[in-house]
Amino acid sequence: SVSWAGHGGLTPCRSPKQLHCGREECNGGDSHVPTLEGFLIVLSCEHATHHVPREYRRLFPGASVELKSHRGWDPGTLEFGKRLARRLGCPLIVAEVSRLLIELNRSLHHPRLFSSYSRALPADARKVLVDRYWQPYRAAVSTAVDLQLQRGKKVLHLSLHSFTPELDGEVRTADAGLLFDPKVAAELAFCRIWQAQLKSACPNLVVRRNYPYRGTSDGLTTALRKQFAGERYLGIELEINQQCPLGPWRRWNQMQETLIDSIARMKGA
Repeated sequence: SVSWAGHGGLTPCRSPKQLHCGREECNGGDSHVPTLEGFLIVLSCEHATHHVPREYRRLFPGASVELKSHRGWDPGTLEFGKRLARRLGCPLIVAEVSRLLIELNRSLHHPRLFSSYSRALPADARKVLVDRYWQPYRAAVSTAVDLQLQRGKKVLHLSLHSFTPELDGEVRTADAGLLFDPKVAAELAFCRIWQAQLKSACPNLVVRRNYPYRGTSDGLTTALRKQFAGERYLGIELEINQQCPLGPWRRWNQMQETLIDSIARMKGA
């Protein structure tokens, strides 16, 4: 397959009802689209920004380049999350600080909860970061999910991320990845359906399952699966290759439309 992120200009499919991609064979997907009937969607963006509050900037002397790199945030995720939330009318919970200050997608016991910049803070100062940023963020996502479950609904939680095109000399071979727990039958089924819909709609968009990371690694969705055990909570991480948001806007815009339309079709929105 040809990776969308690494190749030239794309043109939208002709029909406004179809997904956008850039190949004539793209047909917008099978008309018999399995739906997310009975599901409400919650979006979260753990690495939305590279912002560091003024009182902590002394910890990052000369680190502006690193803060704006993949180590400091996930470019493209906030823009995409806002567009998806508007289209679906669903809640979006967004991080307010860089992951290099405190990593909201790691458990409190994880060794990378704090980066090399913030790890040197004394214990009481690190606890302030946890109380000020980690706990409220985790509580906001958990509450958004719980409110929907209490209404008798099922919840699809999409945790939005992006990954660097190359890490430690390894070139990533996908435009997007769908991360899930393969032991949760409903998550496996949903990701198979979503991947098939995207392939049908846009064959040159490379989407892989549980790539470039495993969906069972330490993270927010893994924690919430334990909190909301059962088939009513699905926790999926969508990983987007950063070549897309950092590349030509037209191509990135089309990729966003492709992803958003695929979810909207399954949701019936």
